[in-house]
Amino acid sequence: MKHLLVLSMLATPLFAGSLALEIGNPSANPEAAAKHAVLVARLAACKSPEKTTVTASAEGIVDGVRKSIPLKVVPLSTAGTYAVVREWPAQGSWAVRMVATNPDYKDYAASVLVPLDNGALQLASVKHYYRNAPAEADVAGVLGAGK
Repeated sequence: MKHLLVLSMLATPLFAGSLALEIGNPSANPEAAAKHAVLVARLAACKSPEKTTVTASAEGIVDGVRKSIPLKVVPLSTAGTYAVVREWPAQGSWAVRMVATNPDYKDYAASVLVPLDNGALQLASVKHYYRNAPAEADVAGVLGAGK
């Protein structure tokens, strides 16, 4: 138990001042629920959060064909909180890819891949990527896991 505590204390400074995306269920946020959001993202950035850009896309496979659909990221009233509304077809296997970048962090990108199962957010299966956006192989792996 002591080792776990020491390890967590050592890991904390690694993320201090970092850029990260946290994903949540829109039903826990009345504003997001009113916008019919499929997910809520919260930006954690200690350095110049106002300079951060968040983008999202729906990544899917429909009838064996790979699809990518840019999504609108809707800022919510709480600073650094965003909603994503479903803008992709019901058929197929889908995941939402979100990427946060900030010029103060240079080439660093905080990203997530959020798998959906029959349109439902799979919070336990969210994959976080630090430093780079997910590669096509990462997206394909998430989409293939849903089959």
